[in-house]
Amino acid sequence: MNERFHAGREFLRREGRLLERRLFATCFEGASGRGVIEALRGYANDDGGFGHGLEPDKRCPASLPIDVECALAAMATAGVTDEPMIQRACDYLAGVSTGGAVPLAFPVIEGYPRAEHWAAWAYEPDVNPTAGIAGLLYELGVAHPWLAEAATYTWSRLDEATLPTDAHALRTLLTFLAHTPERDRATAAAATVRAALTSAAYFNLDPADDSYGLSPLTVAPSADSRWRALFADEVIEAHLDRMERDQQPDGGWPIAWDPPGAAARTEWRGIVTLANLRTLVSYGRIVLDG
Repeated sequence: MNERFHAGREFLRREGRLLERRLFATCFEGASGRGVIEALRGYANDDGGFGHGLEPDKRCPASLPIDVECALAAMATAGVTDEPMIQRACDYLAGVSTGGAVPLAFPVIEGYPRAEHWAAWAYEPDVNPTAGIAGLLYELGVAHPWLAEAATYTWSRLDEATLPTDAHALRTLLTFLAHTPERDRATAAAATVRAALTSAAYFNLDPADDSYGLSPLTVAPSADSRWRALFADEVIEAHLDRMERDQQPDGGWPIAWDPPGAAARTEWRGIVTLANLRTLVSYGRIVLDG
């Protein structure tokens, strides 16, 4: 087996959360995606939302829209759905939305350890995470009244003369555009979002940039990504080279920001390690036996 893959697998077995270990088993070992659903139940709340640090930068147990997005992303990765679980999550989102939009979090996080960047800016309803959640619901094939409201809100933001200037928000828009059923409209809008990415805050087009930021491989994490064609081959290859170089001696990958504690750092490293292994396999940098 490829040594890089073996080292990453052992890191996840040793340090990863149950969720990432279940996802690894589903993605690479033929395990049922139901194990991912069962792992997610530990993060679910009675109100239908998800919390308990599913997104590890805040250790708040209360339901937060960002944690719902993380749960849906895990289901999409595993290729599995739990309709009652998702419907309850959508009911939760409908209850906390404003005009179809939801914020990343709420002030309740201030009573718990959190990374410094989680502050009042995250309490405003915005395309991040609304567009990303809507895109994931489309990907999962889920219908709910809130989705129509979220889609209307997202299209209204896409139709504005000025798009968001933060790469995280633009990535959520691309998630939405990748899966919305309005394909012609999405194709036209994607070019505008791609143009905005080149000057967006927290987007690193240069693979030599060591600062925190998203990269072309964040936007196109697999070789068959709808947005792979947004970047030249040499750009993708250079970022793949960088991804390979960044693997640490313990088999995992580092993160470039300060989480709220050692446990959160280890959890994030597991999340990033799984994502990077999937990307390197997809682009052929890791060739698995059999």
